[in-house]
Amino acid sequence: MAQIANLRAAERHSRQIGLPFTRMITIHWQAAGVPLEDMAKATGRFTDLMAKALARHGSETAWLWVHENGDRKGGHCHLLAHVPADLVSVLRKLQLGWIKRISGRVYKRRVIHSKPIGGRLGIEIGNPDLHAVNLETVFAYHLKGASPEAASQFGLERLEPGGRIIGKRCSTSQNIGPKARKADCGPESP
Repeated sequence: MAQIANLRAAERHSRQIGLPFTRMITIHWQAAGVPLEDMAKATGRFTDLMAKALARHGSETAWLWVHENGDRKGGHCHLLAHVPADLVSVLRKLQLGWIKRISGRVYKRRVIHSKPIGGRLGIEIGNPDLHAVNLETVFAYHLKGASPEAASQFGLERLEPGGRIIGKRCSTSQNIGPKARKADCGPESP
């Protein structure tokens, strides 16, 4: 329950600081050759490279991720991130190289899947209501590994087992994490 509360608060805070999530990125780490025990490190490296690349182009970012492990998909990461529409093409070109650098292997098709939330670039500005509806849907998808108790408390309808994970199951960027939220807004209510 604490993890879901943190992710929900982080998502709200990303909007409040002007960095709403605009992309859903899924990385199939097992397909890339990254063992389950190294998945958290690989995701951390990916988000670090993403943040640095966006910063080089004058943009901040915010992100959150959830790790899952399934029989068919193996260890994988679902990532929501703020990527400005004008930097999506830059980021997409770099991602394949990052996967190769992190995994130490040549990129294989379908290891990474990245798409705009709401189906088109810039929807968060052009049609914020449609973006909000789509964001709620993909955010609920990220939370599908919740316990039945947490699902009941947070009104989550879709539940699926998240599988065995080694290390963290989920995390956020520091700028939307608990310390940043407390500094920006004061103590959070439960």
